[in-house]
Amino acid sequence: MYRVLIVDDEPMIRQSLSVLISERKDLIVDVKTAENGAAALGILEEGLPDFIFTDIRMPKMNGIELCRHLFQQDSSVQIAVVSGYGDFEYAQQCMSLGVKEYLLKPVSRDKVHHVLEKMAAAARKKKKSTYISPVRLEEVAHAMEQAIWSLSKEQLNKLLKDCEQEFMGYGLGEKQQQELLQALYGLVLKKLNARDIYAFQVNTELMFHEGRELYPRLQDALNLFIDQLQSKRRGHVKDPVEESKRYIEAHLARESSLEEVADILGLNPSYFSQMFKQSTGETFVQYRIRRRMERAKKLLQQPHYRITDIAYDIGYADHSHFTKTFKKYTGVSPSEFRQSLGMNG
Repeated sequence: MYRVLIVDDEPMIRQSLSVLISERKDLIVDVKTAENGAAALGILEEGLPDFIFTDIRMPKMNGIELCRHLFQQDSSVQIAVVSGYGDFEYAQQCMSLGVKEYLLKPVSRDKVHHVLEKMAAAARKKKKSTYISPVRLEEVAHAMEQAIWSLSKEQLNKLLKDCEQEFMGYGLGEKQQQELLQALYGLVLKKLNARDIYAFQVNTELMFHEGRELYPRLQDALNLFIDQLQSKRRGHVKDPVEESKRYIEAHLARESSLEEVADILGLNPSYFSQMFKQSTGETFVQYRIRRRMERAKKLLQQPHYRITDIAYDIGYADHSHFTKTFKKYTGVSPSEFRQSLGMNG
């Protein structure tokens, strides 16, 4: 599956090309667009596409300059120039910079699809004589590790299917395929352990052997990581922060500690503390106090509740401590809060 970047300063051209190219779902996995060469360079910094379709005349950086940049970088990206009759001389310059395909505007579906097929064929031919780059292997391992950490077997298995389709295109022998998948498995394991939350071990029973189906073995090995992670988290597939919020809400009347909640979720307390603060913008204790005070405000609006009972119901055995905390949070004491509502303190 291939990634495409469309570069043209005319929005309608970008849109029509994007639609035509996206129709080839058997070839294309991702289509991005840029309004000129300068914008394209910004996208290229995030990762190189397989194919580029570019106009010639554009502001800021034209198609020739973009082609020259890629040519000087010794890029393997295949480029198709899409331009008008009057730009033919410029298109010839692009050909000298490694451009292989030229499309005249207005483009047709058949011509675009024909060029895509030629580019894909050339890419497959090149893959058969090359190994996958370490950067690409790193990208695949990162995506798989993210899927594992999210406990998403569906996403992981989709990545595995795409990975098999891509890697098989390299024309590697069984031994080379085995070494490649071993390297991928090792990278995923390393990334999981780099989080320093749980310890994951190599499962030697699921190691790859010659003569066996390599990709199903890799699938078993990686899915096992999800099973292990689920077990370590004690089956909590849902967002740990949302789960902790629900737990706090249900136990406001008692002193639930961060360590206690982290243990229930099967997480390292330090990691859980950072995760909670990053997600909510508050520490665990700050969040618990705020929820207690919000509950207190609701109960104070009901006249049949005594203030001492409210304090106890939200986990404050010491009435004066509750009064001090409430005033710090709201600016008034519980009695003053009731009086502001026209109620007796």
